[in-house]
Amino acid sequence: MNIQELDFEKGNGLLPAIIQDHSSGAVLMLGYMNHAALEQTEKTGRVTFYSRSKERLWTKGETSGNYLIVKDLIKDCDNDTLLLKVDPQGPVCHTGQDTCFGDIEGDDWQFLKKLESIIADRKQNPVEGSYTTSLFDMGINKIAQKVGEEAVEVVIESKDQNDDLFKNETADLLFHLMILLEEKGCKMSDIAKILETRHGK
Repeated sequence: MNIQELDFEKGNGLLPAIIQDHSSGAVLMLGYMNHAALEQTEKTGRVTFYSRSKERLWTKGETSGNYLIVKDLIKDCDNDTLLLKVDPQGPVCHTGQDTCFGDIEGDDWQFLKKLESIIADRKQNPVEGSYTTSLFDMGINKIAQKVGEEAVEVVIESKDQNDDLFKNETADLLFHLMILLEEKGCKMSDIAKILETRHGK
């Protein structure tokens, strides 16, 4: 990002910085950055704000260890507000809650994006004892087989009246399908785009 394009003067040297979880999409907090805070954020990869009360720079997590690791940094159309997509290393609020806005019920669909990110990480960074890692180790034939097995289970449970079993088997199918997509180098968004092009046909 070209810092020179940003309009610090409008906010008396400060820009509002909206902090968003890059996986879930949840808004975590709002802070302020001056020129130096933004430079340090870009240099270290950890979100640093300008504290209006302490009148100094402070890196979020410098005492708690709950750093905000920057994944993306975007300026708005007026060049006077920042959006930082981050990977939070623990609770964001000093109260111990995940966000500074309390326990806000999130969009359940956003968890699929987070799960997709976790699955991708398991492939790139295998974890001993992880079921997901074990599937990637077994290769595409085993993964595809599991998708088929789970699909059959969904069909079987759909014919019964136990909604809980049906939902659980459907969750298993979706999970293994996401594993297969990752193994094939595809994303859920790729499939969503195909569905979007079919909309209305």
